Amino acid sequence: MTYIDYKHKIEFEHEEYDEIANYCSRLNLNWFASVWDKPSVDFMLEYTDIAKIPSALITDEQLIKYARSKFKTLIISTGMSDEIQIEKAVADCDPDIIMHTNSAYPSQYRELNLNYIKHLQEKYPKKEIGYSGHEYGLVTTFATAALGSTWIERHITLDRTMWGSDQLASVEPSGLIKLVKGIRNIEISMGSGGPRKIIGSELAKLESLRPKEK
Repeated sequence: MTYIDYKHKIEFEHEEYDEIANYCSRLNLNWFASVWDKPSVDFMLEYTDIAKIPSALITDEQLIKYARSKFKTLIISTGMSDEIQIEKAVADCDPDIIMHTNSAYPSQYRELNLNYIKHLQEKYPKKEIGYSGHEYGLVTTFATAALGSTWIERHITLDRTMWGSDQLASVEPSGLIKLVKGIRNIEISMGSGGPRKIIGSELAKLESLRPKEK
C-alpha cells in the first residue's frame, strides 16, 4: 500500500484520543503527540499544551510558527536535517526542547552520532536537549542519559513482530520498564562530580584495608 494509505489505516480518530486522554488523566500523566499540520495542531489543543514537531516538518516554517503560537511547550526533532536547517527552525519557533535523532527505522549504531547531543548542549545552553531513539536495544539510549539528555523518547509496542513500519525499532513493555529503571539509576549514579571525597560507605573498607599511618 502507499504510505498515505498506511497512515489512514493506522491513525486514531477522536474516540481513540478520548480514550488515551481519559486513561492518562486517571494516572495523572501528561501526554502529547506529534503535529503534522495546522488542523492537527488545533485538534491536539483539545487535549494538551505540549506538542512535538516531527523531524520531517521542522523546515515547514508556517507549521512550526503556528504550533509555537498555540502550545506552551514545543519540541522539535532534528532527524533528516542539516545544521543550517536546524538553526533556522530554532530561530523560527524558539522550541523549548531540541531532540537529537536519526530518522532511519531502525537506526544503525555507526550513524547515531550521540556526541551531537553535547554539541546541541553547548550551542543552545538555554534549551533542554533530548534524544529520540529508533535503534535496536537499549544500551545506546542509556548512554544519552549519561550525556545529559533531559528528554528521552523510544517507540513502544506490545510485540515487535507485529505488522507495521515502526515495530522493529520499538521496545516492548518489559524493555520500557528496563529503560526507565536504568535511566533512573544513571541519574542517581552521576553524582555531583569532584573534588573527590571519601564516601560514607567506604569508611568501613578504609578501616579494614588501608594500613594505619605511623
